[in-house]
Amino acid sequence: MPNTDFKRTPGDDGTLQQKKHILIGCTGSVATIKLPNLVAFLNQKYDVDVRIIVTNHAQHFYSPEDIPSSISVYTDDDEWSMWSKRGDPVLHIELAKWADIFVIAPLDANTLAKLSHGMCDNLLTCVARAWEIKKPLLFCPAMNTKMWEHPITAKQIESLKEWGYCEVPCISKTLMCGDTGLGAMAEIDTIVAEIMGKLNKPHESMAH
Repeated sequence: MPNTDFKRTPGDDGTLQQKKHILIGCTGSVATIKLPNLVAFLNQKYDVDVRIIVTNHAQHFYSPEDIPSSISVYTDDDEWSMWSKRGDPVLHIELAKWADIFVIAPLDANTLAKLSHGMCDNLLTCVARAWEIKKPLLFCPAMNTKMWEHPITAKQIESLKEWGYCEVPCISKTLMCGDTGLGAMAEIDTIVAEIMGKLNKPHESMAH
């Protein structure tokens, strides 16, 4: 059962929230196979609290055994099982409040389309819709080159950037399907550098 405690943890000096809270969202891209590496990199190098949201299709691309048992992984089923009556926590709201930064890595073409049109039909997109614009949201696109080159992709990414979301640009490489070109998710060290760079800056409104 994922952690249902969303309170800020007091630090050694008694003040609230010593650790930064990082929420990672994974969508139905094969790049989700890198989730264990991303989590390991963060845990080994930084004193942070990580929690994860996976869409139903994202679960196809990693093994739960590859994620430390101490890290909570939330699914759409948790959204509904945690609420049964008035007063129970609403998971997507609690996660949006808990996190200091939301990192969608990878962001597939389908979820990109949903976010750019304001849709919120699963836990991940509901968190994005409830996200406070003053807090950083990073997105790391990942898709086949042909999908990346479709004219709608650039328009949808521009919509997210206009809201203040920060793109971690995709890179060119040979993809899992064998095609070579743009569309691969950024390297893990690049993503982590972007995360920590945002967390180490004073909060400012992300809206332009």
